[in-house]
Amino acid sequence: MFAALPGEGDWDTALLADGNIGIGGDPLRLLRRTRGLLRPAGRLLVETEPDGGLWRGQARLRDHQGSTGSWFPWATVDPEALRRLASAAGFRVGASWARHDRWFTEVRPGTDRGRVSPH
Repeated sequence: MFAALPGEGDWDTALLADGNIGIGGDPLRLLRRTRGLLRPAGRLLVETEPDGGLWRGQARLRDHQGSTGSWFPWATVDPEALRRLASAAGFRVGASWARHDRWFTEVRPGTDRGRVSPH
């Protein structure tokens, strides 16, 4: 994800599902990297946890036989934490929704500066 990728700056859509916002343990870094992949009118769809804020730590995978791999940096975010991180990464936040116990938020390049919040 952090190495050179084809078509950088020209992607229409990127998807961070199944917890992949946690890659590398630094969601802000990952969002900034993803921002660089998208075209100005592109969008990023992010799956989040339903709650819990921002968590950073170490994780490891366990297979179906109970064997575990090495520890690696990981993170999780809920929709509110994603809103703060996305803004810091140069995104404006769009809709959030839940389907079948999974939570998603759409973000697009740009900022919410100058936009008046109704709340």
